[in-house]
Amino acid sequence: MLAGMTFPAPRIALPRRDMLRALAIGSMAPWAASLAGCESPPPAPVPSPSASANSLPPRLTAVPTMDGRGARVRRIFPTRMTGYQDPFVLLDDFSVGAPAGFPEHPHRGFEAFTYMIDGSFHHKDNLGNDSVVHTGGTQRFTSGRGARHSEMPVGGGENRGLQLWVNLPRSLKKMEPEYEAVHGNDLPEAERAGVITRTIVGPQSKVRLRTAVRYLHLQMKAGSRLEDEVPAGHTGLVYVAEGRVKIGDLDMASGEGARPGPGEIGLLAMTDAHAFVLVGAAHNEPIVHRGPYVD
Repeated sequence: MLAGMTFPAPRIALPRRDMLRALAIGSMAPWAASLAGCESPPPAPVPSPSASANSLPPRLTAVPTMDGRGARVRRIFPTRMTGYQDPFVLLDDFSVGAPAGFPEHPHRGFEAFTYMIDGSFHHKDNLGNDSVVHTGGTQRFTSGRGARHSEMPVGGGENRGLQLWVNLPRSLKKMEPEYEAVHGNDLPEAERAGVITRTIVGPQSKVRLRTAVRYLHLQMKAGSRLEDEVPAGHTGLVYVAEGRVKIGDLDMASGEGARPGPGEIGLLAMTDAHAFVLVGAAHNEPIVHRGPYVD
C-alpha cells in the first residue's frame, strides 16, 4: 500500500431505494451501458453553464447507475444535467466486485484511462495485452480506429477506481490502437502542508496521453489547503471521492465536484478527504459520442 493511498475506499453501497433508482436511470439512459459496448447514442446532455467571476463554479453531482455486467457506477458526466467537458467525454467513479465487471466490448476514437483507487483490475484486449494493475496504478487504452478490451475485477472484494474518457483530436481518430499500464509505485508523490499530491498525469509522471492533461490525486488533512490554476483554453474539474472539500464558497461532499473556470482556484479540506483535480487542453471540436464510440 502506498503512502497516501489509505482509503480503504467507500464501497458505494447503495440503499435499496437508490439501487432501484439506479436501475431506472440505466434503463432510461442508453449511455449507462456504454462501457459494455452499447451501440445506442446517449441522449444529448444539457450543456454545463459557464462560471463567471462573481458566481460559484458549476457543481457536478454524480448519478448512480449500473454499467457493464452488474457494475455499480457513480457517473459524474455526461448526465442529463451535465454535458461533456471538452476534451473529457466521460468520468465514472466505479466500485466493482466479482462477478460484476466490464466484459469484452469495442471502443473507437478516444482514450479510456483507468486509475485504481483501491483494489485491482485485469485488462485484456485484442492487441495481445494482458495485465493487472493494483491500487494507485493506471491503465491507458487508446482505441484509435477501433479495438476491443475487457476490464474485470481481481479477487473477492470491492475494487474502486475512476475511469476517464479523453477525446482524441480529429487528426488522431484513425491512429493505431495502443495500451499502457503504469504501476502505482511509478507515480510521483509530494507532501506539503497536510496535502499528499500524487501526479497521475503531468510532469514527472510516466503516464502519457495524446491530449495535454494534468491529473492529480490529493489526500488532504482536515484544514489543509491547496492552490492551483486552470489555464485559459483548458477545462478544469475537481471531484471529491471521500470527505468534504470547499472550492471558494462551494462545499462539496463525496460524489460531488465542480468545474472551475480559468484562473486561480483554492481547495480547502473541511474533513480528511480524497479529491481529484483534472485540467485538460480543450480540442474545440465536436464530441460525437455513440455508446462505446467517440467519432
